[in-house]
Amino acid sequence: MWIFRVDEPRLGGIRIREWHRRARHTVGLLFLLLGGAATGLVLLDQTNASFPTKVFAALWDGVNLVSTLGDFTEFNQPQKIFMLLAMFATLLIGGFAVSRLTGMLSGDDVMAYRENRVMEGKLAHLANHVVVVGFHSPGELVANSLREAGQTVLILVGDQDQANRAADRGHMVVLGSPGAFDDVLKGARLDSAKALVVTTPDSNNNLAITLLAHTLNASLTIVVPGENPLRKGLFESAGASGVVIVDEIVANALVGKLTARVEEAP
Repeated sequence: MWIFRVDEPRLGGIRIREWHRRARHTVGLLFLLLGGAATGLVLLDQTNASFPTKVFAALWDGVNLVSTLGDFTEFNQPQKIFMLLAMFATLLIGGFAVSRLTGMLSGDDVMAYRENRVMEGKLAHLANHVVVVGFHSPGELVANSLREAGQTVLILVGDQDQANRAADRGHMVVLGSPGAFDDVLKGARLDSAKALVVTTPDSNNNLAITLLAHTLNASLTIVVPGENPLRKGLFESAGASGVVIVDEIVANALVGKLTARVEEAP
């Protein structure tokens, strides 16, 4: 799936605009060559054909010259010499085009620019989705479970490796540096989201994300892990709808397993 990069490489757009400028320049040279070739062939045409016929034949030969198809009409000696020069000019323009255009659109910054344009369209129409912050082991499990349940999932990460892994798993991803994570949340369409699940291992970071997400959408359902009852209270004050204390869940599961085994023992 695609990755939207908040910190978009600046050179991507510059390279594409420069490629378009060079392409227009090359096309202009080809049209100039076509016009010059057609004009020269008309002036050197010594037949008794009508002027429109001469112009059509010259344009036909000019198009075949520029397109390198080579389906030319019959030439007289002056026209052959002229076409030899025109062919040499075509080779020069072709070489110029190859040297100026080849490879400009194959860089990572260009691919990132194109990927961002695709993701902009997807994000613009995104609604009723679940946002998962972080793609460590808990985040990956949550995202996969939600997708299997038929939910639309959007992953928010601040690490390139996590972004690549999430995209390889088929998730839509918004990537931004930790310093620009406010912009990441703003780009996640929280205004139209169904819920937010925070799964990063940094509790302070989770608290800041919860507070900002609640500020952006006060009615958003936010679920976040907490270490203890004190942290749970902080998260709830910041706007969390549900706080999961992992140690309590593990302890209750262990006690439940132990109790079941004891009761089964004769």
